Amino acid sequence: MRVRGAFCEFPSKSENQGSGLDFRDFLQQVENFSKSVPKSQLNQARAIIAKVHAKRFRRRREPRYGSINKGFTELELQRFLRSVNSEKFGLLFKYQAYMGLRVGEVCRLQIGNIDFDKRELTIKSEKSSKMDSLIIPLDLFKETIGYIAKNEAPIKASNGYVFFKDNDNNHNKVCHLDSNYVRKVFREVLHEASLDQAYGTSEEIYSNHKPRPLYRLSTHSLRHYAITKFAKSTNGNVVLTSRFARHSNPATTMRYIAKDKTELYNNMDFAFNTSNLENIKRLASNLNK
Repeated sequence: MRVRGAFCEFPSKSENQGSGLDFRDFLQQVENFSKSVPKSQLNQARAIIAKVHAKRFRRRREPRYGSINKGFTELELQRFLRSVNSEKFGLLFKYQAYMGLRVGEVCRLQIGNIDFDKRELTIKSEKSSKMDSLIIPLDLFKETIGYIAKNEAPIKASNGYVFFKDNDNNHNKVCHLDSNYVRKVFREVLHEASLDQAYGTSEEIYSNHKPRPLYRLSTHSLRHYAITKFAKSTNGNVVLTSRFARHSNPATTMRYIAKDKTELYNNMDFAFNTSNLENIKRLASNLNK
């Protein structure tokens, strides 16, 4: 390809294999190419790469769920937790629901992350990789102490991971629960609690992939619940809530809070209450006299 006197020739797959061209050399060619072409052609190249990437690696397209609240309500959470028949998973899900931990963060929780004198949890944020600390609610802290006391031996054998793997066949390379396994257990509990409500089905790109149901509640819904509940307790203080959620941008926190429709629905009921409507009619009638 000749552009403005510059020559850039991208190798085919067979040429790459035959000549032993290093990927770093290819990247260097791409960088040189990008410096010598006009913006319009660079945008075209970027669009082509994005299209190929989507075709090769994006297996499913999920419809946007708009303003659907994907967080637990108070009643749903209690119903869900009552259906958990494992002490370990019950505690794990409570760390998500009461402290807003992401599933990857709670799986990697180690006993060394807990300051038992300060009742404080130090956690590495899964998104920003920053270290943060939060106080552990008293009831959750007491439950944690009881759980650790019962499971001291397996926790120690698992390099201090609180939520250790049972029957580990991986020769202790990974000693904590896998995130996907936690999601699988979550889905089973959700079904047991009759909370597995689907809001749609996936739009599959490939013909050999069957559409799958898209459930309103997921493990991340526990984090949604925690952030929304904290926001209500602080009268909607977004700055404080974003610190609790460990978001670097408060706008991200607002996406969680905005999904809660309790206040909206309550005000709609009040606005369209029959008695209020009759009063408004009487007022309008008196004004027209």
